[in-house]
Amino acid sequence: MTISEALLQTGMTAVVGMGTVFSVLIILMLIIMVMEKLFTGNKTPAAGLKTVTTAPEKAKIAPAPEKPAAPADDDEELIAVLTAAVAASLNTSTYNLRIKSYRRIENNSTAWNKAGVRETISSRDF
Repeated sequence: MTISEALLQTGMTAVVGMGTVFSVLIILMLIIMVMEKLFTGNKTPAAGLKTVTTAPEKAKIAPAPEKPAAPADDDEELIAVLTAAVAASLNTSTYNLRIKSYRRIENNSTAWNKAGVRETISSRDF
């Protein structure tokens, strides 16, 4: 076998190998996109596309009822619960803690992300 034949054989092997890898990656990407559509649904339209509603004009959408303002007692109770939860997770007394503020955050994570966070938190040594 000459050097040119060996280089040609090596080149063909590299092209076939890379072609196989990229085709499998493209297939996996398509499978993941289909699974995302099936399991999460298409909740947000793609950028630049308009959503079309097919509801008849007679149907009126009722405004969402407003949430009543939470009394101050609920805030104090919520702060007490938060303080107790933080103290329990840190294995300390509530006298050592002071919650200055709190706010609810949106949790739009996927189930895999939530499971990873739970696993990371539970594996920590305090």
